[in-house]
Amino acid sequence: MIIVREVFIAKPGQASKLAKLLKEVMGQSPKYKTTIMTDLTGRFNKVVTETELENLSAVETRYKEYAQNADMRDKMKGYIDMYLTGKREIYQVV
Repeated sequence: MIIVREVFIAKPGQASKLAKLLKEVMGQSPKYKTTIMTDLTGRFNKVVTETELENLSAVETRYKEYAQNADMRDKMKGYIDMYLTGKREIYQVV
Protein backbone atom coordinates (compact mmCIF):
# COMPACT_ATOMS: atom_id res chain seq x y z
CA MET A 1 0.00 0.00 0.00
CA ILE A 2 1.10 3.58 -0.74
CA ILE A 3 0.25 6.62 1.38
CA VAL A 4 0.35 10.02 -0.33
CA ARG A 5 0.48 12.89 2.13
CA GLU A 6 0.17 16.47 0.91
CA VAL A 7 0.99 19.16 3.46
CA PHE A 8 -0.06 22.79 3.00
CA ILE A 9 0.78 25.76 5.19
CA ALA A 10 -2.20 28.01 4.62
CA LYS A 11 -2.20 31.77 4.78
CA PRO A 12 -3.63 33.13 8.04
CA GLY A 13 -7.42 32.78 8.02
CA GLN A 14 -7.39 30.36 5.06
CA ALA A 15 -6.76 26.95 6.67
CA SER A 16 -10.41 26.07 7.29
CA LYS A 17 -11.42 27.29 3.81
CA LEU A 18 -8.65 25.24 2.20
CA ALA A 19 -9.53 22.14 4.25
CA LYS A 20 -13.21 22.49 3.29
CA LEU A 21 -12.34 22.86 -0.40
CA LEU A 22 -9.99 19.87 -0.37
CA LYS A 23 -12.58 17.75 1.44
CA GLU A 24 -15.24 18.67 -1.11
CA VAL A 25 -13.03 18.03 -4.14
CA MET A 26 -11.17 14.94 -2.93
CA GLY A 27 -14.35 13.45 -1.49
CA GLN A 28 -15.82 13.24 -5.00
CA SER A 29 -13.94 10.04 -5.71
CA PRO A 30 -15.12 7.18 -3.51
CA LYS A 31 -12.50 4.95 -5.10
CA TYR A 32 -9.71 6.58 -3.04
CA LYS A 33 -9.69 6.72 0.74
CA THR A 34 -8.68 10.29 1.57
CA THR A 35 -8.53 12.00 4.94
CA ILE A 36 -8.27 15.76 5.38
CA MET A 37 -6.69 16.97 8.62
CA THR A 38 -5.89 20.30 10.27
CA ASP A 39 -3.30 20.83 12.97
CA LEU A 40 -4.04 20.85 16.70
CA THR A 41 -0.41 21.40 17.70
CA GLY A 42 2.76 22.33 15.88
CA ARG A 43 2.88 24.80 13.06
CA PHE A 44 -0.23 26.97 12.69
CA ASN A 45 -2.45 26.86 9.59
CA LYS A 46 -1.36 23.38 8.50
CA VAL A 47 -3.73 21.35 6.32
CA VAL A 48 -2.83 17.76 5.46
CA THR A 49 -4.43 15.35 3.00
CA GLU A 50 -3.63 11.68 3.27
CA THR A 51 -4.69 9.23 0.57
CA GLU A 52 -4.29 5.45 0.53
CA LEU A 53 -3.56 3.82 -2.82
CA GLU A 54 -2.69 0.28 -3.88
CA ASN A 55 0.60 1.03 -5.61
CA LEU A 56 2.60 3.71 -7.44
CA SER A 57 0.69 3.07 -10.63
CA ALA A 58 -2.51 4.05 -8.80
CA VAL A 59 -0.84 7.31 -7.74
CA GLU A 60 -0.15 8.16 -11.38
CA THR A 61 -3.69 7.18 -12.38
CA ARG A 62 -5.16 9.37 -9.65
CA TYR A 63 -3.24 12.45 -10.82
CA LYS A 64 -4.26 11.83 -14.44
CA GLU A 65 -7.91 11.51 -13.39
CA TYR A 66 -7.73 14.79 -11.48
CA ALA A 67 -6.06 16.55 -14.42
CA GLN A 68 -8.81 15.40 -16.79
CA ASN A 69 -11.70 16.31 -14.47
CA ALA A 70 -12.96 19.74 -15.61
CA ASP A 71 -15.38 20.08 -12.68
CA MET A 72 -12.54 19.50 -10.22
CA ARG A 73 -10.28 22.00 -11.99
CA ASP A 74 -13.04 24.62 -11.83
CA LYS A 75 -13.58 24.07 -8.10
CA MET A 76 -9.83 24.27 -7.43
CA LYS A 77 -9.35 27.58 -9.28
CA GLY A 78 -7.64 30.01 -6.94
CA TYR A 79 -6.68 27.45 -4.31
CA ILE A 80 -3.02 28.42 -4.70
CA ASP A 81 -3.92 31.82 -3.25
CA MET A 82 -4.92 30.07 0.01
CA TYR A 83 -1.52 28.68 0.97
CA LEU A 84 2.06 29.82 1.40
CA THR A 85 3.93 26.58 0.84
CA GLY A 86 3.36 22.86 0.56
CA LYS A 87 4.94 19.51 -0.07
CA ARG A 88 4.04 15.99 -1.11
CA GLU A 89 5.30 12.90 0.64
CA ILE A 90 4.82 9.37 -0.72
CA TYR A 91 5.29 6.42 1.62
CA GLN A 92 5.24 2.68 1.16
CA VAL A 93 3.53 0.85 4.00
CA VAL A 94 5.60 -2.13 5.12
